[in-house]
Amino acid sequence: MKRRTLLTALLLSVASFIPSLYAQAAASQPKPTDPWVFAYFKEPGSQGIYLALSRDGYTFTPLNDGQPWLKPSEQGEIMRDVFLTRNPDGHGFRMVWTWGWRGNSIGTSSSEDLMTWTPQRKIEIMGAFPAVHNTWAPETYWDKQKKQWLILWSSAFDPAPGEKEGEGLRIWASRTKDWQNFTKPEKFFDRGFPVIDATMFHRNLHGKKDVVMVFKDQTTDPLRYNERWTSGPSVEGPWGKLSAPINESWSEGPSVIHVGDKFIVYYDHYRPPHPRFEAVETTDWIHWQSADDKIHLPEACKHGSFFQVTEAEAQRLLARHDDTASTH
Repeated sequence: MKRRTLLTALLLSVASFIPSLYAQAAASQPKPTDPWVFAYFKEPGSQGIYLALSRDGYTFTPLNDGQPWLKPSEQGEIMRDVFLTRNPDGHGFRMVWTWGWRGNSIGTSSSEDLMTWTPQRKIEIMGAFPAVHNTWAPETYWDKQKKQWLILWSSAFDPAPGEKEGEGLRIWASRTKDWQNFTKPEKFFDRGFPVIDATMFHRNLHGKKDVVMVFKDQTTDPLRYNERWTSGPSVEGPWGKLSAPINESWSEGPSVIHVGDKFIVYYDHYRPPHPRFEAVETTDWIHWQSADDKIHLPEACKHGSFFQVTEAEAQRLLARHDDTASTH
């Protein structure tokens, strides 16, 4: 009887603890109306990563008085095309970025609170391919079915001896469960033309849920250099038909956010004489219109990513003001 009583007490204790775990996880997940953070870089990419905060998804104000939030820590490292996302359990964050203009590597770091970061790591993700020319704009997404991270980037290859051209830019992928062991990369998306800067968004359109992938069509003849999209049931696809271009040429680095009834695609329009971040928006993914007159982003910002934070997290970010001589 005594043993049964102890067992009953233990089960009741566990049962009472489980709801608190769910409550903690829910509390760490932002609400649709919570603030947005924009993570970005500035040319030439050696200064580090910057953050900006928005209350409405359209106007973003630089954090840390416009100083870098995180600077490169390794010799020869750059930090471009940053992608920053929340862990699937709601606790902590994962960041990946372009480590070099040429080469086989991406960078990664993680943080529990966006303030303190683990040592920056160089991952030679394309090390098995000696002819790889570049490893650009990595992004990472949690595959809830397979319980693993999907990592995407674009790569091209140097020509083999005797050839004039190597294989052009395509979207490649690797998977990991622990950020220590990675599957051998494979081509992830190839529709017969060069592609870079793939980004994904979990869409809920009129009750139908799917995953949208927006990318830059890098076709040179005829000139495209603009954004298109496709969709599928999960982050692994399979991917459907391709959309027509949704914006003008000389645009790259798309990111998607959902504000009210609008889906906003931000992108880097990099063509002189007026390079700047721009945006288009839609309610149905068919009809698009410019949102340039609505948006206000930090001066000289380049390819980055957007994610939401709780109000408590926003207040912590707003409180940071590094000394101008700081080496954070």
